[in-house]
Amino acid sequence: MATHKSAKKRIKQTEKRRVHNRYFAVTTRNAVRKLRDIEEKEEALKLFPKVSSMLDKLAKKNIIHDNKAANLKSKLMKHISKLEK
Repeated sequence: MATHKSAKKRIKQTEKRRVHNRYFAVTTRNAVRKLRDIEEKEEALKLFPKVSSMLDKLAKKNIIHDNKAANLKSKLMKHISKLEK
């Protein structure tokens, strides 16, 4: 266990950040799942900008890699384009 005051502070900060990042990652993951489950194209197109924005924010904060965000957005758009009206 940490003995220095700065190390103890670092442990507290890391844990706080981990919980914060995890919340946003899980929320975004659920939004992606929700978008994949939608069967109507119009509804999916309405939700896509919100999900895309969430992914961009995660990538900007280095919670996920930039390329992963881009790949997910690409796959979601591909899914939406296959949907029928």
